[in-house]
Amino acid sequence: MGDDGPVTSDSFRSGFACFVGRPNAGKSTLTNAMVGAKVAITSSRPQTTRHAVRGLVHRENSQLIVVDTPGLHRPRTLLGERLNDLVRSTWAEVDVIGVCLPCDQRVGPGDRYLVGEIAALRRRPVVAVATKTDLVRPQRIAEHLAAIAALGHRAGVDWAEVVPVSATAGDNVDLLSDLLAARLPHGPMLYPDGELSDEPEETLVAELIREAALEGVRDELPHSIAVVVEEMVLREDRPEDRPLLDVRARVFVERDSQKGIVIGHQGARLKQIGSQARVQIERILGTPVYLDLHVKVAKDWQRDPRQLRRLGF
Repeated sequence: MGDDGPVTSDSFRSGFACFVGRPNAGKSTLTNAMVGAKVAITSSRPQTTRHAVRGLVHRENSQLIVVDTPGLHRPRTLLGERLNDLVRSTWAEVDVIGVCLPCDQRVGPGDRYLVGEIAALRRRPVVAVATKTDLVRPQRIAEHLAAIAALGHRAGVDWAEVVPVSATAGDNVDLLSDLLAARLPHGPMLYPDGELSDEPEETLVAELIREAALEGVRDELPHSIAVVVEEMVLREDRPEDRPLLDVRARVFVERDSQKGIVIGHQGARLKQIGSQARVQIERILGTPVYLDLHVKVAKDWQRDPRQLRRLGF
């Protein structure tokens, strides 16, 4: 509601923008910064994001739904192929595309390949986002912006905007939100005011557990970890002012040796994962949680169509 009366669809804008880029380009961190809350898990490990996460950015005259996507990469497994397919299907359906190009990395073959594919999409605004500006000096940012301009020129992409941002420092995050929202179509609010994501709670909880499991693991493990929440139920016979949510989840790995790594000596590593995840889950759901974690081997699940379906891919 503005000073001039109710906002109508003639003055209100609503729609979808997606962030795409190579793995570890800062897409999830930027999504969280724009939403103002954690809706996507983050990790220093590449390919942390495995599904399209929608976060809601509310403005007086617009509602921007930001879609965080997995990093586009050269797939080595069936899972990798399906994640790439998810990226392509997402950018084909949104109103605006934001291409994330981190300032701490040179524009490379992966960026050229991605932008070349986007060039085939006609009549859709594409914004270049120079992420992670806080990690480099101003001169490097200037060089990177020039490289982005050259990248667009070679690929035949006319950037609607080129915006340097730092999600961690908050630099230009609001500006980027406004620039994306300005390119949305006129239309009504699509989600209730105040909502931050349309992610099912089970999906969000599973992702928070996986985020905790990714911390400090060896290089071969991150891609092998999957999490499925099997049960989420409020414990009976608890007073209304002292609720407790029972969460039972399985952490899947591909080999017995990986199971031992996740569990750790006398279960110490699994307890640490549970403690870290529980804090995040309670913060987001606003309810005390009892988290029951078990580790199970699903041999080579990344390459098995049946197991991929079972794990939600």
